[in-house]
Amino acid sequence: MRPLFFSSIRSAVAGITFLTGASFAAAESAHGIAMYGDPQLSPGFESLPYVNPEAPKGGAVVFGNLGGFDSLNPFTQKGNPPWQMRFWGYESLMGRSYDEPFSLYGLLAESIETPEDRSWVEFTLREEARFSDGTPVTIEDVIWSYETLGTEGNLRYRGFWAKVDSIEQTGPRSLRLTFNVEDRELALIAGLRPILKKSQWDGRDFADAPPNEAPIGTAPYVVSDFELGRSVTFTRNADYWGKDLPLRRGTNNFDEMRLEFFGDQTVLFEAFKAGELSAVREFNAAKWDSDYGFARVQNGDVIKTEIPNQKPSGMTGLVMNTRRAPLDDWRVRQALIEAFNYEFINDTLTGGRLPRITSYFSNSYLSMQPGEATGRVAELLEPFEDALLPGTLEGYALPVSDGSERNRANLRRARALLQDAGWTVGDDGILRDAKGDTMALKVLLQNGNLGEAEMQKAVDIYATALERLGISLTTDLVDSAQYVERQDAYEFDLTFFRRALSLSPGNEQMLYWGSAGADTPGSRNLMGMKSPAAEAMIQHMLTTKSSEEFIAAARALDRVLTAGRYVIPIWQYAKSRIAHEASLRYPMRIPIYGDGIYYMPEVWWNASE
Repeated sequence: MRPLFFSSIRSAVAGITFLTGASFAAAESAHGIAMYGDPQLSPGFESLPYVNPEAPKGGAVVFGNLGGFDSLNPFTQKGNPPWQMRFWGYESLMGRSYDEPFSLYGLLAESIETPEDRSWVEFTLREEARFSDGTPVTIEDVIWSYETLGTEGNLRYRGFWAKVDSIEQTGPRSLRLTFNVEDRELALIAGLRPILKKSQWDGRDFADAPPNEAPIGTAPYVVSDFELGRSVTFTRNADYWGKDLPLRRGTNNFDEMRLEFFGDQTVLFEAFKAGELSAVREFNAAKWDSDYGFARVQNGDVIKTEIPNQKPSGMTGLVMNTRRAPLDDWRVRQALIEAFNYEFINDTLTGGRLPRITSYFSNSYLSMQPGEATGRVAELLEPFEDALLPGTLEGYALPVSDGSERNRANLRRARALLQDAGWTVGDDGILRDAKGDTMALKVLLQNGNLGEAEMQKAVDIYATALERLGISLTTDLVDSAQYVERQDAYEFDLTFFRRALSLSPGNEQMLYWGSAGADTPGSRNLMGMKSPAAEAMIQHMLTTKSSEEFIAAARALDRVLTAGRYVIPIWQYAKSRIAHEASLRYPMRIPIYGDGIYYMPEVWWNASE
């Protein structure tokens, strides 16, 4: 295990070379780019530092997904594709190193050029870049991909396109994007847009693509077989154009990767125990200790591996829909947080093994500091003081119970908050407002989803606590299609929420928390928050060139989000738990971001080949 990336805030500030290094040379072509300073890997690097460049190729792996899928196109708003598709089947102009907070290196592009202010970015395509059908990637394909995804693609691509003033070809293999806003991250985001084949869609409506047709990409894997809703097989392209690139050496080592879909986590786990799946990720620490003693573990056919990480905790829990009364009142939201007996629930479901998420960037140097806001954090928040919720400036911490099932002290505080918000309990024990309306809340969860299966158990315990306050809490357990549809339409009071956050938060933060998405169907802003303070902190993060300013803005944003009481947090995953066939191996060097789609299966290999 590697030492912690930063052991203290002091060493964090001193050690962030990606923020304080030499500035990016003005308008000079380079092999890579970092959000701040220079990328860590020099020109001519052999491979990513966390891969085995000599890893053998071959073998097949099978993974299990919960739910189903009804589309092979991961780039439109229509349909529900396997989430792995856009990572396994498609590439961008640049590729990321997950051993750095945010650095990119040439993939489809051989070089990148941008001025000091990053008002534009220019890419030069590799002459050898090819689609999976063997045809060359052209500037026309790249420009079409940007325009089409930005106007007809999934909503996650459209925000970037709105910030592009122009896109133009500047040479036989080069193009330039010029931006219409000041935003230093846009040059990097541009490098991560997927590139698709234009001629595949000539005369056809991309947004209304048939569900059984996968867009042609350039990545190492192509879809070779599928049965909608049940399985999809990816085969490694033997003629993959980029196999010798430094960014690709030692990666994408399996000849075949198949996804099997299951309607229930129990059935999926039984399939793994029987040897039908190659690996599973276990998110429940108690089950990791209690359920992995089956025969294939005992005889050594299955290995249990733990992968640590040094990234922010992100936020996992129950998000509250502030578009709906009474959840638009922060006092009601705080009362619901007080009533959530985390210590008892954690002990019951995980044996108390998992620490609680304490803020959106907890577990990292970007997290808000305890107590009152001071220094630059306080200065950044001061213009918004009148609109900030209590605790933002003074300091906010989640309630802690005594661990008993009754949770009396916290429930007393919850009752006081509800009374202050105009809710009282009648002789019948039911909570009502001044109009006589009761508080009946519904939690929207997806049937069969692993994380939400655990959440369902937590909600059952939670409902009993809320009943003591006179509040009714019930669960709507729906299939994946209904789940997506209802979340997109914000038809819920509370629902399962997961936002993974990085060491280099940027434009995606506006998608998560920006007011533009609060009333837009299908946005990532599930809580419906509208906070000028949050948006100002995000904008400061995107435009500053100073490490201290960046950290201060991130910590200030963390305060606004956490004291906003939008989510009832549960436990964090400071390490990944993977049970896998003994023949599957991984490099000993672990990236700072730990496990993820970029790690397992991308840099793993089959030692029996």
